Amino acid sequence: MGSSQGQSSGSYDLSFKILLIGDSGVGKSSILASFISNTVENLPPTIGVDFKIKLLTVGGKKLKLTIWDTAGQERYRTLTSTYYRGAQGIILVYDVTRRDTFTNLSDLWAKEVELYSTNQDCVKMLVGNKVDMASERVVSREEGIALAKELGYLFLECSARTGENVEQCFEELALKIMEVPSILEQESAKKGDILNPEPVVPPDDNCCT
Repeated sequence: MGSSQGQSSGSYDLSFKILLIGDSGVGKSSILASFISNTVENLPPTIGVDFKIKLLTVGGKKLKLTIWDTAGQERYRTLTSTYYRGAQGIILVYDVTRRDTFTNLSDLWAKEVELYSTNQDCVKMLVGNKVDMASERVVSREEGIALAKELGYLFLECSARTGENVEQCFEELALKIMEVPSILEQESAKKGDILNPEPVVPPDDNCCT
């Protein structure tokens, strides 16, 4: 669907801020590591907030994604509220082998998104991680789809361990963000109003008679 580039800086058409949220241990950092470097790592819990930058070409546009990986532990949650500011996309992650991480999406995380998100047009996606652990699955795909529909979110399942659907999560989210007129208007303004240059002032007809 799209092609990814490394983290090196370069020109881009649009810049989006994306948050990864959800309970501790659901694999947020592993999803991010898989997306950024195509590696599988056993990562320690995130302390506070970390972020990575990825350049991605989606829908014919070069995108700069700044992806914030937030801690899921209760004691760090107060830190995260400020990081919702300006986010155009939010990915809510749960572990398909742990039902509590799924129920917490609607009981806790979705409510937090509504409380702290400053962008009313922010695009949200529900992502069920660890589908490679099929024998331990306790949350069905159908349940995930139903909750996403109820919340009005996009939905995907993935595996950070195998890389299945990891890139698709960010690509589909980015494509949906690009369909939001208000976000594109904000981004074009940040880029110096390239799409709407200053009008050319006609010369004064009386100046050179």
